[in-house]
Amino acid sequence: MTTGTRPLTKAYQPSERRLAREAFRRRRARRSVLVATASTGLTALVLYLVVVNSPGWERTRETFFNAHYARRALPEVLKGLWVNLTLMVVCGALILVFGLLLAVLRTLRGPVFLPVRLLATAYVDFFLGLPMIICLLIMITGVPALRLTGVTTDPLVLGGAALVLTYSAYVSEVFRAGIQSVHPSQRAAARSLGLTHAQSMRYVVLPQAVRRVVPPLLNNLVSLQKDTGLVSIGGVIDAVFAAKIITSRTFNYTPYLVAALVFIVLTIPMTRFTDWVTHRMNRRQLQGGAV
Repeated sequence: MTTGTRPLTKAYQPSERRLAREAFRRRRARRSVLVATASTGLTALVLYLVVVNSPGWERTRETFFNAHYARRALPEVLKGLWVNLTLMVVCGALILVFGLLLAVLRTLRGPVFLPVRLLATAYVDFFLGLPMIICLLIMITGVPALRLTGVTTDPLVLGGAALVLTYSAYVSEVFRAGIQSVHPSQRAAARSLGLTHAQSMRYVVLPQAVRRVVPPLLNNLVSLQKDTGLVSIGGVIDAVFAAKIITSRTFNYTPYLVAALVFIVLTIPMTRFTDWVTHRMNRRQLQGGAV
């Protein structure tokens, strides 16, 4: 039957087998949710009973879970947190630029660039092996001892410089892995079109490399956000040092727990965003899309 020139199409009706399969999947999903919920609740209950029935629980609760000291510490910790966030943003931008520069220098070709490659490699090897805490101590206490003219002695700036120096080595390795993951045929195709080595790197290699290493870069950003608390060893009043000040006055360690929870609250969304980006890129790669 037709109306005018357009045929009337029958509405799609799923088969009984498909309906039964979808119903089975829904039942299985509900069962999985119920089992997971029961298992999680039972585990949480067991942990709770083990903790609260331990011999030192009352003393631990008073020392680490005191609501009075938590309310007292929260405003000061949040005020100090602004320093950590500022460090993360400023140092994160500098680390990305410096890390990418190091990665590009290490991938330069030709014997004339051998000294540059050696220097970049030595820098990366040195700061990959140097513990962060030692780098911070050297920068915060060693640089002022030199009494260099025009060089700041501000522990906040020197601590940020230590973070940049150390994390740039890690980030450069991430960028270098992304650059090396680009197939050589991409460079060959770019050169066949008349692009120079620098143009091939800028317009062909780096865009692909950066997209591929976004998840590990975000993981490094999460680690950087936590490590900004280490600048407190130089006397910078950040979230950690603010908690330390209150603890030294009250001899109660609840402020440390408050600072830890604040960092966790900031870290979890970033971690979940990293997982989402990783899953999205993996799905696009499996579907044959651009990475």
